[in-house]
Amino acid sequence: MLLTLRRFGLLLLTYSLLRLGFHLWNWSAFAGASAGAVLGAYARGLVFDVSALTLVNAPWLALNLLLPPVWLVRRPVRRAMLVLWLVLNSPFIGLNLMDYAYYGFINRRSTDELLTLTSDVARQAPIMIWRYWYILFAIALLMWGLGELYGWLGRHYRAQIEARGHRPVGWRGVAARVLAAAVLALGVRGSVGLKPLRVGDAFTQTPAVLGNLTLNSTFTFIKSVADEPLERRSVFPSLAAARAALDPSGALARYEHPAPRPVLPPPADTARPNVVVVLLESFASEYNSVENDGKNGYTPFFDSLATAPGALLLPDHYANGHKSIESVPSTLMGFPALTDEPLITSMYQANTATGLPDALRAAGYRTAFFHGAANGTMGFKPFTRRIGITQYFGLNEYPGGESSPDFDGTWGILDAPYLQYVSRQLSEFEQPFFATIFTLTSHEPYPVPKKLQARFPVGMLPIHQSIGYTDDALRRFFATARRQPWFGRTLFILLADHAQNVYRPDYDNVLGKAKTPLLLYRAGARWAAPRAPRVTQQADIPATVLHYAGIRAGGRLLPYGQSVLDTIAGSGRAWLRDGGSIWLIRPDYVTELTADQRVNFYDYHRHQLGPRATPPPATARALAQEIRAAEQFTNNGLVDNAFYQ
Repeated sequence: MLLTLRRFGLLLLTYSLLRLGFHLWNWSAFAGASAGAVLGAYARGLVFDVSALTLVNAPWLALNLLLPPVWLVRRPVRRAMLVLWLVLNSPFIGLNLMDYAYYGFINRRSTDELLTLTSDVARQAPIMIWRYWYILFAIALLMWGLGELYGWLGRHYRAQIEARGHRPVGWRGVAARVLAAAVLALGVRGSVGLKPLRVGDAFTQTPAVLGNLTLNSTFTFIKSVADEPLERRSVFPSLAAARAALDPSGALARYEHPAPRPVLPPPADTARPNVVVVLLESFASEYNSVENDGKNGYTPFFDSLATAPGALLLPDHYANGHKSIESVPSTLMGFPALTDEPLITSMYQANTATGLPDALRAAGYRTAFFHGAANGTMGFKPFTRRIGITQYFGLNEYPGGESSPDFDGTWGILDAPYLQYVSRQLSEFEQPFFATIFTLTSHEPYPVPKKLQARFPVGMLPIHQSIGYTDDALRRFFATARRQPWFGRTLFILLADHAQNVYRPDYDNVLGKAKTPLLLYRAGARWAAPRAPRVTQQADIPATVLHYAGIRAGGRLLPYGQSVLDTIAGSGRAWLRDGGSIWLIRPDYVTELTADQRVNFYDYHRHQLGPRATPPPATARALAQEIRAAEQFTNNGLVDNAFYQ
């Protein structure tokens, strides 16, 4: 058993070194933590490493416990055990290495989305292999080295035994195996408490983001496969009470009673407007100049549109998640990503769901969703159908599909031709219509046609040139749309699905990594200046559209969002989950609810998290109740499938 423990210890050492590499690769993410806190995160990580490695190596450990010692020394058995050890550990060591790069995109460790989105993963695999070939080389080199050390430990141990002479196993050997079995069971559970070790246990430290350093990707992957249900909360006596606490201004009740539309273009147009929501892939605020004092911009058309007559730019806007798959529920259903697993792939994906498209369809709108990627991408097609989209236009519907010269070779149709295709399709729709357009090109590998590359600056990050290309595709889309009869009757809402890799230091924080633009545009509209600053979010879009169009919500709105045009609702808010914590962003304070239920407050600065703050006692109590209400409504509502009761 001593040899088994040594080989298991080799894995523990490897995981600690992987944690060190992860820390160095993503140094800026943890730069705000003290040296003592970082060392504590490393120490806590050993517990998660033991649990993960015990789970992964259970077959190998069990054979070491059950097989007679005389068998284990035989050459064929030794070789088979080495092969089993490598087969079990290679994928997870590879996963931890791949998360070095992937963490910068999603700000958390990987989960079982690799299994739930297999077609997307298969499509992206060649890109990742090409771009991050050195990680694959590191995986191969590391596994070769571990195999060599595995054999060396065996040879060294046998030499020690031969030097001491063979001894019978006796009761000591049996006791060692019993003890090892107990340790194995404890390792699988990961805890001696009433509850097994969970991902959230890593985030009970300050700052909470260190939980991502404490964790290993093996543990988060395995636990997400296990699909543990959300933990119920009981701060409020009922789900209805939590809902009421999330809606102190009574906005939901107001949206149930159509009122005069808040904004009408001159001359007053009493017809219900068309609505086009454009979700721009990875179109972070730091990439434009209109939100950055005219500096460092890659989006000249968006900047010009944001300052044109008929435009309303909301500069304190935040995405509710860090992944594309989280943006559609946020934007169309009004459900921010406040859980570890995206709603579309979680164990709650079959829950009752409705939202903006369903409300518009009930009011006589034609509803459509345009995404130039493969039709099964991220589960968008079945999800959008469930919430009221009647027509889905994916890669299959585009003329020629993957055989089209407009196919980017990886994901789908390039933005410029695809947006022209969307414009043609909209011109055939009966009005009023509601359409969501999800762009594609500014997704890794960021393809820009070679003949156009010279037109767009390369910038500081690989994404920057493709952002310029998408911005130009947007310019061409609007140029075509302006010539269509439906243009003057259409409200355009432009926002991003999420932010992307950060290159500006002032965006390298919790808020900055979620900072995206929100632009409302309608030709001839005269917008009332919103209360400044007004914080907005993706989850505000359903209420905003219904409020603007004067359409009854019909019980389809969730209490997380408000209309950005609602002057009664207050100064707005945004919800976010990051670093294991839930964040409530308001224009005065940012509130954090940690995994162990501590509440912290910070000053708010646009796209920057200010220093720790101490609000007045009444304000602190109200903010704490509001963020606890969000967690209870989310967890209990999903577990009980009771959002709309």
